Amino acid sequence: MNLRLAFSLAFASLWHRRNVLALVTLTLTLSITLLLGIQYLRTEVKQSFTSTISGTDLIVGARSGQLNLLLYTVFHIGDATNNIRWETFQDLQDDERIGWMVPISLGDSYRGHRVVGTNEQYPEHFRYGQDQAPELATGAWFDDMFEVVLGAEVARAHQHAVGDDITLSHGGGRTSFSNHKDMPFTVSGILAPTGTPIDQAVYVSLEGLEAIHIGWESGVAIPGRTVTPDQARQRDLTPDTITAVLVGIDRQILTFQVQREVNQYSGEPLSAILPGVALSELWRLMGQFEKALLGITGFVVVTSLIGLAAVLLTLQVQRRQEVAILRAAGASPLLIALLHVIECLVLALIACAVALAVGAAGIAGLSPWLLDTWGVQITLRPLNSTEWLVIAAVPVAAMLVSLIPALKAWQGSRKQGLSHATPE
Repeated sequence: MNLRLAFSLAFASLWHRRNVLALVTLTLTLSITLLLGIQYLRTEVKQSFTSTISGTDLIVGARSGQLNLLLYTVFHIGDATNNIRWETFQDLQDDERIGWMVPISLGDSYRGHRVVGTNEQYPEHFRYGQDQAPELATGAWFDDMFEVVLGAEVARAHQHAVGDDITLSHGGGRTSFSNHKDMPFTVSGILAPTGTPIDQAVYVSLEGLEAIHIGWESGVAIPGRTVTPDQARQRDLTPDTITAVLVGIDRQILTFQVQREVNQYSGEPLSAILPGVALSELWRLMGQFEKALLGITGFVVVTSLIGLAAVLLTLQVQRRQEVAILRAAGASPLLIALLHVIECLVLALIACAVALAVGAAGIAGLSPWLLDTWGVQITLRPLNSTEWLVIAAVPVAAMLVSLIPALKAWQGSRKQGLSHATPE
């Protein structure tokens, strides 16, 4: 059997029926784009998710589960079960095995965005992604207790710029009736987009958080006990407690040893978690939904392929005279069947190529908008092995589906001659 002849005939047949088959190919292209897009997003989102925090060896907080500690310190979701004493923080600082520590204090909000109290160590040591440090798009990191640095999404959502005054609210809810109106903060800087929870946070000094809570009890300002900003500056604003601590170990081989000792700390009940391990566990719990979505999209592609086979079966009625001529010219039933397989394969390959081009153009065009608008960081990169397998599975599936019209054509061509140009 002459494969070159088979391919030549198949291409001629496809071109002759290009108007009908173009619509089927478009449907298949959209299905493949959707399938590949979801798989690509799965990989990118997982990479972004697991890289939300990097370079931090331990997160230390009050005794709780590791997922809860991870959620409220890194993702700013939920609340701490308890705080840890400032004396405990100082005690940990004296440990020679610990290279650096970044205190984190939570509890307040700004229009639904979490306020994070910290110090100058945060931009110096906190890392995300591939060891990337948060960078300022404009302005500078706070150096006064009443200055604030905004995440990119916070500044975009509320149209803030450097120099604006904002008022923080007591509590972590989106709506609060307890506002710190007497002590406004001035925006000193706005962070560049990162595609992480950093974009959704507001950063102030630990002293600033202490100052706005002078004279407050149980979430309410006590009349006559609050102070002015100038009076607050005259006070010792060392915090009594903080929420958590990000810890970097000088020699990472000692990380497990430090973790064990912190978990057994006698001064108060503490939990020390490994961020990478906690992130992997959290992704495992959340990964079921995206797997289900990928499966549904796979069914969409299969449905499109079945539709392609149905179209080819329908066209067989119109091709009886063509098949009769081929049979009279000496074409075997196997060659007639092979034409259908080649046509399905070629259409699938075209759909895959167009889907790759459309997907690459879409990612290149939309990634800056996604980062600026939604804080989702999607980068254009070469496909990984799994994504190539997804693409390769489509032509294979097309060949399998094409066996349906191919078998029908093989059976019909065995009985059909030049004189049988009408339907049986």
